[in-house]
Amino acid sequence: MAGLLRDRGRRPAAGTAEPTEPAHAAVLPAAPAGPSPLLDVLDLHVTFRSLRGTVYALQGVSFSIRQGQTLAIIGESGSGKTVSAQAVMGLLPDSAHVSGSIRFKGQQLVGRSEHDLRDYRGRNVAMVFQNPERSLNPTMRVGTQITEAIRCHLPLDRKQARERAVELLRMVRVPAPERRFYEYPHQLSGGMRQRVVIAIALACGPEVLIADEATTALDVTTQAQIMDLLLDLQSQTGTALVMISHDLGLAASYAEDIIVMYAGQVVERAPAGELFGDVRMPYTQALLDAMPRIELEPHVLLPVVGGRPPDLSAIPLGCPFAPRCPGVQQDCREQPPRLAEHEPGRWWACWHPCGRGAPR
Repeated sequence: MAGLLRDRGRRPAAGTAEPTEPAHAAVLPAAPAGPSPLLDVLDLHVTFRSLRGTVYALQGVSFSIRQGQTLAIIGESGSGKTVSAQAVMGLLPDSAHVSGSIRFKGQQLVGRSEHDLRDYRGRNVAMVFQNPERSLNPTMRVGTQITEAIRCHLPLDRKQARERAVELLRMVRVPAPERRFYEYPHQLSGGMRQRVVIAIALACGPEVLIADEATTALDVTTQAQIMDLLLDLQSQTGTALVMISHDLGLAASYAEDIIVMYAGQVVERAPAGELFGDVRMPYTQALLDAMPRIELEPHVLLPVVGGRPPDLSAIPLGCPFAPRCPGVQQDCREQPPRLAEHEPGRWWACWHPCGRGAPR
């Protein structure tokens, strides 16, 4: 992972926000009352150098997760969800510059060497990627790929690693695991491949599991099976689960807490039941309104969130959602709202929130 970010690159063009004072500089509390968090991310900034200038991918992102907790991070493509996960895993490319704090059990990870991070990945925090076809090597047998992850971190010989791999395949409900151990990825269905990827992620018993759009490419039935599997494994092992998704329905069904991201920033956070019961941020409401509904007439156009996300290499003044917000006002265009706790456990960044948070 890149070291602390000291030179944030070129200043943005005139008429854009100053990145060193992010719109959402306010950080979430380290953790709610209760046990200390396993993973604590505070004021995380990530930038990339590009031919167009500096891309401000993350701007002051903060969140924490405790043992056994399920946290969902939702938002459109390009909102910063996956970059957040890659920063936590230490998988960002060399072109990335990272500042802020990422602590696992109190141990700072930002600025650590690749050698240290290689031992941390898989053993402490693991990730299930979106596309199992790209996560698995098509030229290697399934069992070999699982045992490779096991022997990288655990002091097991080849026979013990094979036994552990078969046990993992059985744990993720792959039928006939002894036979599947010797098969290649192309011989498995999409759902079975995703189970194999989950088995690899769980190989060394990580305490935090990040599922990055892990069910996107699957049909609804298989999607539910995979999510039920993850929750069952979580209840057995106490693993903390971070779900990254653009599917609000999935987040509402399985997560305890929800973080909504837009333009590299956290714009709303709340317990799942409270957030979906009474949305505050207009962007979150727009995402909800864009969901397909069974009561719609057949063959009608689905609702969409108008406009397009901002260019993160030229961040506009004011609220980043202002150009797309139906309730935008003049102050929204002039001053960026800061993320703040307006109600106990309810955080949002909006000058004119909707729902009960609307000004009276």
